[in-house]
Amino acid sequence: MKKDVLLENLNKLIKPIVISLGYDLYFIEYIKEEGEKYLRVYIDKEGGISLEDCERVSRPVSDLLDAEDPIPESYFLEVSSPGMFRQLFNDEHLSKYKGSMVAVNLESIIEGKKSLKGTLLHFDDNNIYLSKDNEELMIPREKIKTINLEGSLKEVSTNE
Repeated sequence: MKKDVLLENLNKLIKPIVISLGYDLYFIEYIKEEGEKYLRVYIDKEGGISLEDCERVSRPVSDLLDAEDPIPESYFLEVSSPGMFRQLFNDEHLSKYKGSMVAVNLESIIEGKKSLKGTLLHFDDNNIYLSKDNEELMIPREKIKTINLEGSLKEVSTNE
């Protein structure tokens, strides 16, 4: 099964559980690290996520995955908070955090750097736009490895 189809199916299975427990499903990833497969379910809520929140979601998600068996190979399930320096995975995340400080890690060098920090101004299908030192930078999406919030969640709610 293709990874994007698997993730779509997992999202359909897991999201109702997460929502019914009072959380937001931030993101799901299925990755291989150091020879092991991991299914990571990132949850969020106003005020942040505790270890108890992760445990509360992990049990019913694990039970559902055991019953449905959507992943034919062995893997580790991790339920986690996206964290203070959360990665912005999709356009929904980019929209939510417009005006926030972000760190952009690049696949290749732009302006002599492999990473850039600035205020997320806006984005389109091909580029994201940052404000850095009162200048607008255009960064092609194909050159972006990751985008993460920079600073605490209280700080990101204010524009710089």
